Amino acid sequence: MQKEFVLFIILSTVTIFVWFSFFSQQPRQAYQDSVVSANVQCSQTQNENYVSTTNSEKYTKEEHLNVETNQYKAVFTNRGAAISSWLIKDKNGQWINLVISESSPVLINFPNLFYKIVSKSNNKIVFEYVSKDGWKITKIYNLSDTYMHNLSIIIEKTVNVIVPQIDVKWGPGLGTDNNELKENIALTRVLACSAEKPHTLKKLKNDFALAPIHQWAALDNRYFLVAFIPKTPMDFDKIIPSRFDKKHPYSVALTATFPENVIKKEYSVDFYLGPKHYTHLKTYKLDLEKTVDFGFFGFLGKIAFAVLTFFHKLTRNYGWSIIMITAAIQVVILPLTLKSLKSAAAMKRVQPIVKDIQTKYKDNPQRLKAEMLNVYRTQKVNPLGGCLPMFLQLPIFWAFFTMLRNAYELRNEGWILWIKDLSAPDQFMHLGSFSLNLLPIIMGLGMFLQQKMTAATSDPTQRKIMYIMPVVFTCMFWSFSSGLVIYWITSSIFSIIEQYMVIKKDSVVPIHS
Repeated sequence: MQKEFVLFIILSTVTIFVWFSFFSQQPRQAYQDSVVSANVQCSQTQNENYVSTTNSEKYTKEEHLNVETNQYKAVFTNRGAAISSWLIKDKNGQWINLVISESSPVLINFPNLFYKIVSKSNNKIVFEYVSKDGWKITKIYNLSDTYMHNLSIIIEKTVNVIVPQIDVKWGPGLGTDNNELKENIALTRVLACSAEKPHTLKKLKNDFALAPIHQWAALDNRYFLVAFIPKTPMDFDKIIPSRFDKKHPYSVALTATFPENVIKKEYSVDFYLGPKHYTHLKTYKLDLEKTVDFGFFGFLGKIAFAVLTFFHKLTRNYGWSIIMITAAIQVVILPLTLKSLKSAAAMKRVQPIVKDIQTKYKDNPQRLKAEMLNVYRTQKVNPLGGCLPMFLQLPIFWAFFTMLRNAYELRNEGWILWIKDLSAPDQFMHLGSFSLNLLPIIMGLGMFLQQKMTAATSDPTQRKIMYIMPVVFTCMFWSFSSGLVIYWITSSIFSIIEQYMVIKKDSVVPIHS
């Protein structure tokens, strides 16, 4: 294996490892515990929670209202007319609370106020608060049996008073399942989509306020999304992301200032609260599907996802679909692969000559370089021939890698035998607290076989690097999703077949004197 190919593998490994490590930051244990405790079903309760209002010294009680449909279970509170819990049903039947305990309740307006419950049903909940200062706020939740709902906030004044700022806020944080807790803080983002075409997506950072020229603002993590779509974007002054520090997740808020010369005004906001199912999000025609992260080579990732979806329609199994799309990718890049393998085989064939020259002219660098170039010219070998084709494959691999890691469609989707979830490690068996993942071991053995087949260097250091790479990749892929490992194993199988054919053909090619 020539030095350039070894460099390619090292570079690929470092790139993947850094990326994966960056998005797998360990949050504080206290935060993990708070989210775990939040992922439980809520029951209807009434808590004698006495809080003083801003306008009087009277006390009242907090009341909780339950709403349950086929898609979600929500718990509303009259304290701030907010949502204290919102569980959605995942593909495997598990209920996931998108409101973490650290942020409960969300969509709250004036947390010290207890609203009157005007009406309640599975389709509509109306809260009302009348201030002694001469203004009234009415919050209406219009609910559906889908993931898209509406919040209407109506402000009325009876006298000329200043109404406090209105906001629509979610956070800090957005819930997920227990398997995603380790990386949830790092992956939580605040996003905004511009109103003008081509509706570009912006990632907002802490202490950054965005003017209301955007069609929606959102908070998301790897698999779930809450997005606010104002009926009239100009009603809201700013979109504000915020977080306490890097150990805490983001919040997102849309803020509105009530006009002084207006008696009554309604702020209407549709809100999506559910999974980042790419195909489903596209049906809203709001560019919500742009929240699905296809990575730096996103256009290639979208193509890969479209092909994966096509094969899934044929197989009804994402595991077989991954194998089929991997085979299709291998066919597309076959010319590049063959060129790389032929170059590696040619380098291996001339290694005896190269070694003799290196020994003979080790004390004469200029003569050594000239003789080496002469060997490459006479034997028609390009030492860089195996490097460039491999680098050209990196965008394809990276796009497919990112797509498989972020596609909600693969969640809780099994393949065969013990592989029950393609979005998670395969977990062949458990030895106490240790999970034995068989697929990465198979992948590492396949990589070792590839290294043996293409070994073309006599440099001890390079050979050590070459043989340690399967171990490094096995360890790195240990916690990767089984879908990604299946992709890599399938690619390795194709590469081994191609290498065998190239090596067998190249073995009959004579070395020119």
